[in-house]
Amino acid sequence: MKLALAQMQIEWENKEANLQKVTRYLELLSHVGGADLFALPEMSLTGFSPHTDRTKEKNRESVTQMTQLSRRFQTAIGVGWVRDTGALCENHYSIVTPHGETILDYAKLHPFRYGGEDRQFRGGGDLPVCGFGDFQIGVQICYDLRFPEPFQILSKTASLILVPANWPAPRREAWLCLLRARAIENQAYLAGINCAGQIGGLAYTGDSCLYAPDGSACTGEILRLPGAPEGEQLLLFSLENDTARIRREFPVKQDRREDLYAGFYRAADDCSCVTGT
Repeated sequence: MKLALAQMQIEWENKEANLQKVTRYLELLSHVGGADLFALPEMSLTGFSPHTDRTKEKNRESVTQMTQLSRRFQTAIGVGWVRDTGALCENHYSIVTPHGETILDYAKLHPFRYGGEDRQFRGGGDLPVCGFGDFQIGVQICYDLRFPEPFQILSKTASLILVPANWPAPRREAWLCLLRARAIENQAYLAGINCAGQIGGLAYTGDSCLYAPDGSACTGEILRLPGAPEGEQLLLFSLENDTARIRREFPVKQDRREDLYAGFYRAADDCSCVTGT
């Protein structure tokens, strides 16, 4: 599979400008043979904005626009957008195909309370996985990366997990460390798709990357648009799904004791003393 990660400098709350930039990247990608899946960062067309009155969508407009581009360029597209669900919104990421299908739609589980996201957004409650080529794909969004349990659940079936994000520069070491750790502990491919540059008053370093199931960094081709801001680029990877072989040769997951872990959680919640030898 050819996987393209769009490390964009998102134009703050400017859907039209960002849509034009996405189109230019898809044109650039088509000149080098295209990709099977083109993945954008979190809140792809607006940036991580708290102003849901400007970003929210009742009718999945961003998904519709990406479906049209998907059909035009014959590549599946992953896009982040804000769903209007009433009093509180949801932070969504969808994957659409050239056939007009939405094969995955995920709502971020963990609103970023430290940044006030919980005041405008509610957390989702599902962990969808979709089949795509030789891969089963799951998604976690930005702050979700700090919570390992959903990754373990996803990786029971998922061989590739996308992490679209608006992850700021001051916490870049955590971004890189956690992505690699999630790849190693789940024996799955982990693709981090971050934005870059100055966006909405914050600095983003990008650091988009793909880690293999053994934690090694995958090497890809870097493409740039003419005149693109510093740090903005498109990363193109070719990968084969070898997760089954890796898990068979080093079967870590068979030693997980999930019933025991659940008991530890219950004990901790009951303020009981958890001991071991």
